[in-house]
Amino acid sequence: MIDTLKAGQNVKCTVTAMPRAAGRTKTIERLMRLDPVNKKGLARAYHKRQLNWQTKNRGNRDWVMRQTCGKIVRVVKGASWTMPFDFCIAPDLKSCEQYLKIENA
Repeated sequence: MIDTLKAGQNVKCTVTAMPRAAGRTKTIERLMRLDPVNKKGLARAYHKRQLNWQTKNRGNRDWVMRQTCGKIVRVVKGASWTMPFDFCIAPDLKSCEQYLKIENA
């Protein structure tokens, strides 16, 4: 299936099974962040965190208290997303193909 996809084509992916390895989960999360809706949410959260930075004085210097990033994407069975296909992500899709259902959007 992955070999028939063209660059720039929208692809819909659905998680069919939960991977046991942490590396595969991280790869799927990274692929989920390529969804334009998730990208927008991450960018908005980043902007909001920067507006609310708190600073305190440590050693006569300003020290920025950074907030932790929220989890926008979660790998659960049945989660689906749409992303544009690129040949750079083809190896990631192939490595997680047994956990994903990949189809044209």
